[in-house]
Amino acid sequence: MYERLNGVVLRTISYNDKNSIVRVYTDSHGLLSFLLPQSNGKTARMRRALFQPLSLVEIESDITANREIYRIREARCLVPLPSLHSHPVKNAVSLFITELLSHVIVEEEPNAPLFAYISSSVQLLDRLEKGIANFHICFLYNLGIFLGIEPDTSTYTRGSRFDMLNGVFTTSIPAHSHFLHPEESEALMTLSRMSFANMHLFRFNRDQRRRLLDLIIGYYRLHNSAVGEIRSLDILTALFA
Repeated sequence: MYERLNGVVLRTISYNDKNSIVRVYTDSHGLLSFLLPQSNGKTARMRRALFQPLSLVEIESDITANREIYRIREARCLVPLPSLHSHPVKNAVSLFITELLSHVIVEEEPNAPLFAYISSSVQLLDRLEKGIANFHICFLYNLGIFLGIEPDTSTYTRGSRFDMLNGVFTTSIPAHSHFLHPEESEALMTLSRMSFANMHLFRFNRDQRRRLLDLIIGYYRLHNSAVGEIRSLDILTALFA
């Protein structure tokens, strides 16, 4: 039976001479893979343009159980994002977010709160006029809430250390090496107070922003072994000097 589902495009990978595979995180079925024609016809070109990273799309497809790849019967833009792919800085941020999401989202089960968070964040980035340099930092920190790895900030006391393995702050030195010293632990607490509404008020220099990103990505890697090298990270560092 054909279904209509909403999705956010994560990435497109080569499949064969005639098709690519586009990975889409959907609201009702989690992560799905669809065939994307690679011909030079007008319809194929328009469809490829529709499936750019972080695009929000509506797809009609026959979602049959136990299949790995689905065919698209119809597809259309769900929400226009006029500046996301044309603005060079926003485009770089979107590529970074897409790459990270491709590592951490592997489930084929629906997660409505996670989908809503990603969808609303993408639309915000498209509209954003200030605070772009902090968007990806804010996005990543709050993404942890939906992935179940949010730091327990209620355990923080001034001068404590953040135990990255257990996600808590402690006044004693952990028996392992995966912890932050007091200064960096305080910086992590600063991030916990950042939201999309106030992120433009936070001022970080290039080194601080890179260190914060390194800390967050390192934390993700400890809790998800699928998070490997993030190739687009260096581009962001160069942009937000």
